[in-house]
Amino acid sequence: MAEVVEFRVPAASAQTLLVWGLEPEPDLEHSLFSVFSKFGPLYSVRAHRNAAVAGPGYYAIIKFYSAGDASRAQRACNGQRLFQKSPLKVCVCTKQKGFQQQVLALNSNKCQELANHYFGFNGWSSRIITLQNVSDFDGGNEELGETLQKRSVKYLCAVEVTLPNHGVRTRGVALGEADIENSEDPLEFVTATRRVQKLAVGKALSSAFQKILLVVLENGKVAVEYDSTQEELTDSLTEEELKGLVQRTDHKSDHMQ
Repeated sequence: MAEVVEFRVPAASAQTLLVWGLEPEPDLEHSLFSVFSKFGPLYSVRAHRNAAVAGPGYYAIIKFYSAGDASRAQRACNGQRLFQKSPLKVCVCTKQKGFQQQVLALNSNKCQELANHYFGFNGWSSRIITLQNVSDFDGGNEELGETLQKRSVKYLCAVEVTLPNHGVRTRGVALGEADIENSEDPLEFVTATRRVQKLAVGKALSSAFQKILLVVLENGKVAVEYDSTQEELTDSLTEEELKGLVQRTDHKSDHMQ
């Protein structure tokens, strides 16, 4: 049976394994990652010390992107010693009734890791369509009778992700911003500008990946679907129209300064 994998933080109980009976050792999380990543890409591996009532030792929570990968890992690893002397207990987490976890978008680094796993390093590409400064400048606060010389640095970015082997192109648009406490310090301004540019690019890249659905087949092959429910108004614009929209926003900010 096929499974849909999204570029989102895993939140389903079927994607999460609970491992207990772990013995203390250096780099415990690294050892767990080495074993369980063989079954599929992992979102996270977290090891924790047992509660006092449970006795000495550790337990771990491992999140997979794919529920199928998590199930295979559970069946293969439960009751096995793996990297320690005593056997481990591994189970799929049970669903908590009445508890609904918010589904969050993956950050850009995690998106790229997942894309590299399913498409290969050369199976996808991204490019920046536009990255424009849309900063404004806030002057005095008339209500308080104070003059607050605080500059807000804002960059708007549009990114395109292409999957050439699947004939899919998606676009993401995002805003990155940060306040500068001391607008007179040129070093602080330059540092903040670079940080905001990187943030805008990363958020736009993540947004583009949100529109991609991975359909993982039983034989391991991957099909790709475009998720139209994530479509934005800017997706219908041409590149020239999009750049013009960003530039008009930029000019508007300039007039406000």
